[in-house]
Amino acid sequence: MSHDTHALFSPFTCGKLHLPNRIVMSPMTRNFADHWLPTEALEAYYRRRAEGGVGLVICGGATINHKASNGFERVPRFYGEDALSRWKKVAEAIHKAGGHFAPQIWHVGSHRRPGMGPVPSEPGVGPMDIYENGIHVVRALKKPEIKEIISAYAQAACDAEAIGCDAVELHGAHGFLIDQFLWHHTNLRTDEYGGMLENRLKFAVEVVSAVRQAVSKDFPVIFRLSQWKVFDYSAHIAWNCQELTIILRALAKAGVDIFHVSTRRFWEPAFNDGPETLATLVKKVSGKPVIAVGSIGLSRPFSKDQAGQFMQAGVESDLNRLVGALDNKDFDLCAIGRALIADPEWAHKVRQGNYDAIKPFSAELLKELY
Repeated sequence: MSHDTHALFSPFTCGKLHLPNRIVMSPMTRNFADHWLPTEALEAYYRRRAEGGVGLVICGGATINHKASNGFERVPRFYGEDALSRWKKVAEAIHKAGGHFAPQIWHVGSHRRPGMGPVPSEPGVGPMDIYENGIHVVRALKKPEIKEIISAYAQAACDAEAIGCDAVELHGAHGFLIDQFLWHHTNLRTDEYGGMLENRLKFAVEVVSAVRQAVSKDFPVIFRLSQWKVFDYSAHIAWNCQELTIILRALAKAGVDIFHVSTRRFWEPAFNDGPETLATLVKKVSGKPVIAVGSIGLSRPFSKDQAGQFMQAGVESDLNRLVGALDNKDFDLCAIGRALIADPEWAHKVRQGNYDAIKPFSAELLKELY
């Protein structure tokens, strides 16, 4: 059992973001929005985690102001006075509980299908055209539309700062729009946004640059990246450290302050030629603070059963591997996902060493918002 968790509860600063500890609530799509608006129940859900000792709460993806940005029926949007006024209440509730808040702004890209709200007539869009059974379900973005989407990201970030958020996270992972441009399987464009890696990076770099210019210089911009996709755990945007270096240096130069490195298991090596994890390499190459995530606090790694459901996972009471990595400065912060769905008091209980009191994760918990 882990006894010394001092590193987990040491303060962290980046720009004007001052956290009391290294614990981040991982952004998780819960599908509990009401007509694409955050609800009082969602506000209370995030507030409980702040009350439970989480330093930084990152909400699950909230869509930017583009007619094809959404691909799910019950995820919130981050535009419009009605939505922003509710997000302001979320931020205020988290602050009152002693925590800090960053919205994750999102465009789903080609995950969208015809008939989805809030604009059912709008097809999905992405780097390239996609046909399913002869039906044109995803339309390739034209250059003027790309500029419109970049502006929408910038406006969302500006709005986040204006309503009192402490940082903003760009969802560049898991096979959604920014990641679709990065990944060669989903970007077969032949213009300056496709082809070689440097070209596939162009959209992400322009988004980051626009966001950086839209907010104060000390307002942190977080970029979430991953190798894996929601439909392909074996995918890679970088097959080696050289390719990873190209990606990271371009994004860091564009204005990323913190990288949020999404992996299924935070301790696994990034590549076959060495033991270093993806989070460790990202920190080493970029020189930026890093959030690590992947099965932290769980006895069973991130996995699903044959029906595609998340498997039950017990409580991990030995955090020595995590604490050791923090002590070694392999990364700076750790994002907790399912363990915090299961128990809003996870952080307090870990600090007290009261592991037996931590509630285990079960897929049944995904059916409610608490």
